[in-house]
Amino acid sequence: MDYYRYDLKTSAETAEILMAYLSDTPFDTFEENESGLAAFLPGNENTEEIEETLQSLTSQFEFSWEKSFIPGQNWNEIWESNFHPVIVGNFCAVRADFHEPISNVQWELVINPKMAFGTGHHETTWQCMAAMEQLPISGAKLLDFGCGTGILAILASKLGAAEIEAVDIENESYLNTLENCAGNKVQNVITRCGTLEDVEGTEFDGIFANINRHIILESLPRLAALLKPNGWLLISGILVSDEALVISEAEKAGFEKAWVTTRGNWICARLNRA
Repeated sequence: MDYYRYDLKTSAETAEILMAYLSDTPFDTFEENESGLAAFLPGNENTEEIEETLQSLTSQFEFSWEKSFIPGQNWNEIWESNFHPVIVGNFCAVRADFHEPISNVQWELVINPKMAFGTGHHETTWQCMAAMEQLPISGAKLLDFGCGTGILAILASKLGAAEIEAVDIENESYLNTLENCAGNKVQNVITRCGTLEDVEGTEFDGIFANINRHIILESLPRLAALLKPNGWLLISGILVSDEALVISEAEKAGFEKAWVTTRGNWICARLNRA
């Protein structure tokens, strides 16, 4: 698939805020870098609407942008040049299959991201992985909502989850999760392309939702209904400035805040179904 790359030149803090705003648009991959943020748009999307959105954001935030075209055959080359291993303490590490094995960690995941979000580099995914060391995962029935590369589902499987259902609205993420599960010899993840309405399981012990504020807010009632009483929901993809709003809405949907962690400008929170 062909892509347009939009290079947004700005500060690291503004780049994270812009990523949150743009996560509701057709951009399907983001990459933070030294000059700001690179946002990738599928070649069949409407660039005029995207550029109108970017122009409107320049009135609120200080940044400039440039557009370039990336032919589909060059995509994996770009990923390989930018994808570096991620290490979460001595708990787990994430690498691609072209990296050397990583020792001195309990769990090693091999994730080849293609066009799917979730390599562990971003503060949101990193925090979710770190949180999983403390979650009651062994023997649990879990849902990975917005699975991306399948990274959280795969780590959950390695931690002893009994069964996992993974769902993502993007077909590329669905295919990438299947591929990464196979590459990590994980066999207890049922992967679906679709929305929460396509989830077939019920009475989950826990749910991962590393997506964005908008999707999480609109999905809270459904997520609560999918959980067992006293089940847990791990959410991320939320800016620190949005924490109060999200926690307040979660409480209205029947959740109680257990704890919140922060990394950069992003939070990760465990909520328990009351």
